Amino acid sequence: MSAFALIDCNNFYASCERAFRPELRHRPVVVLSNNDGCVIARSNEAKSLGVVMGTPYFKCKTLLEHHGVAVFSSNYALYGDLSARVMRILARFCSNVEIYSIDEAFADFSGIPGGTMTFARRLKATVEAWTGIPISIGIGATKTLAKLANRFAKKHPRCQGVFDLTASPAPDLVLKSTEIGDVWGIGPRHAKRLRSLGVSNAHVFRSQKRDWVKKKMTVTGLHTLLELRGMPCLDFATGPVAKKTIVSSRSFGHPVTRYEDLLEAAAQYTTRAAERLRRQQAVTSHVHFFLQTNTFKRGHPQYSNAAQVPLLIATSHTPTLIKAAHSGLKRIYRKGYTFKKCGVMLSGLEPVNGRWLNLLDLPPESGSRHEPLMQAVDAMNARWGQDTVKFAASGLNGSWHMRRNHRSPRYTTVWKELLEVHAS
Repeated sequence: MSAFALIDCNNFYASCERAFRPELRHRPVVVLSNNDGCVIARSNEAKSLGVVMGTPYFKCKTLLEHHGVAVFSSNYALYGDLSARVMRILARFCSNVEIYSIDEAFADFSGIPGGTMTFARRLKATVEAWTGIPISIGIGATKTLAKLANRFAKKHPRCQGVFDLTASPAPDLVLKSTEIGDVWGIGPRHAKRLRSLGVSNAHVFRSQKRDWVKKKMTVTGLHTLLELRGMPCLDFATGPVAKKTIVSSRSFGHPVTRYEDLLEAAAQYTTRAAERLRRQQAVTSHVHFFLQTNTFKRGHPQYSNAAQVPLLIATSHTPTLIKAAHSGLKRIYRKGYTFKKCGVMLSGLEPVNGRWLNLLDLPPESGSRHEPLMQAVDAMNARWGQDTVKFAASGLNGSWHMRRNHRSPRYTTVWKELLEVHAS
């Protein structure tokens, strides 16, 4: 019998901040979005205070200060590295692992000697001991049931973070306690419609006829129905799905009017996009650049525009892509406006070894001379920290950089921010 497990890192961003700060273990913690805008992660203690996900920081700042909540700016370098460490541990002990998101992964628990519960509890203890990140594990006959089991493991303290739905004496009670909108694969629109038809929870949905579900929710809904009945329709992915576009964009830390600042931002965002492109082992044939003013500032002149720059030969060479982004910026920049955001999107992605050729230009082998340089830059930045080697076009310390007034040190990726221990 198949046994799927969903391993989920609890309150991941908040847990990452606690991993190097033991004094925060029982203190409320929240993490803010880009430019310290909204709450995007909360510890259980912060949730109990009534801090709502997505609340603008300025609206809840007084509440957070009153209760002594530890507030952090988003520290994606730290979160990404700790996520990679957790996933490596899962891959070491599980025969098949599919990374679903930065804090979630599916694993194959089929045929594990000694039973899935024993293995799951040992895996949970190992991940927490080696990384400091608490996890929950839900086990089911399908991915959808594993998702549901994971939610149950988190919701009920008596489960101690692990719940095996395949061994539950009352699986129907678990389905009855799962609201229809909480079923993986059923979005808000379908959930609202199903409630109006009297389908209020997972158990009621499971009893519906196949034809009725397919008519109302297409084949995707039918797959969800069959998965709830214990019939696997979603197998393990053979690898991460290649993205069709790559977008790198951020709001500025301060309003930007200078053309030179926009040039630096364009270069920086293009650099990030190019790094992701190379990790995907792909090349791009189109660079899109866009910028916009702050639409929420009434009474100020508004402007937004975008430009597309096609490339003769698809490439992942960062300087070439920066040049294209700057070309797009030059075409759409207008004086007299205060800009809030800009970004770069790479499209027309192709495998690096399967790109289309241009009959009027040299074959891609002529551009391969750039590959060793890009590989060297990526390797140095991966080992010594992001932007150890950077392109001069990105500038040094522009005022446009994202606002992070509460960022914690990047303990695991930047040498100068390593944790320091002093003997008392």
